[in-house]
Amino acid sequence: MQETIIITCALTGAGPLSSNPAQPVTPAQIAQSGLEAADAGAAILHVHVRDPATGEFSGELALYEEAVGLIREKNKDVILNLTTGLGSGFYPKDPMLPMEAGPGTHIWSAEKRMEHVLKLKPEICTLDLVTAQVFGGVVISTEQVLTRMAHMARDAGVKPEIELFDAGDVVLAEHLIKKGALDGPGMYSFVMGLNFTIPADPESMLYLRNRLPAGAQWQGFGIGRNQFPMAMQSALLGGHVRVGMEDNAYIARGAFAKSNAEQVVKARHLVESLGPAIASPAQARAILGLKP
Repeated sequence: MQETIIITCALTGAGPLSSNPAQPVTPAQIAQSGLEAADAGAAILHVHVRDPATGEFSGELALYEEAVGLIREKNKDVILNLTTGLGSGFYPKDPMLPMEAGPGTHIWSAEKRMEHVLKLKPEICTLDLVTAQVFGGVVISTEQVLTRMAHMARDAGVKPEIELFDAGDVVLAEHLIKKGALDGPGMYSFVMGLNFTIPADPESMLYLRNRLPAGAQWQGFGIGRNQFPMAMQSALLGGHVRVGMEDNAYIARGAFAKSNAEQVVKARHLVESLGPAIASPAQARAILGLKP
């Protein structure tokens, strides 16, 4: 177990909008929720944006500019982690003959997926190594696109958070480091319990952790009801912690979370009860090798 643990708060995500009325949707709501989460102890805010009119995920640059601008206006210390996971979803027109894209497909160029990162230059951006069946479609991440995105992040001075959704993803990460597309040992997130990906259980977390290069920093987190159990499992196994309404709309069984901050407070109390301290943004920068 680490002596100091970083809490990341994932504010809203790109999956189907939950029925929790507190889930932030507009840039102003996302920013306010993030500021509250930072005040509660989150050193890192993981940011997606949504279409304010529909609540659906969005890659619109102006929405990222507004959300990030509002956060930075009031908090210049918290670390920002912007997603690049959009632009990889394939929904076949005919599932029995998946040759032609159907409604909902969003396959974008590497440049489009990285547009907001290159413009806003957060400290961190995600790099999702997943190819898997998710939300009724297939997420496709080719080695060539991932390599291009990794080089773009490096050139922009942004550190990739390498997201692993399944057992083979960590093998791909090893390959990308070996060929020089990613810098080792790296920083990782284990996304566990999502549809047909790696299960949210201790054995799976141990497998992924044990495949990481020596010195790697990581966090494992669970989706839905697995959120807090996997957060504590991650802390016990030497990782950091992620919570937030991207992953789970609830604070306890049958009770919606009132805010992202409420989830951060719960995670903080659980971690502190185990012994470790909670990292400030400055401490998190030092742990992760980010610029002060």
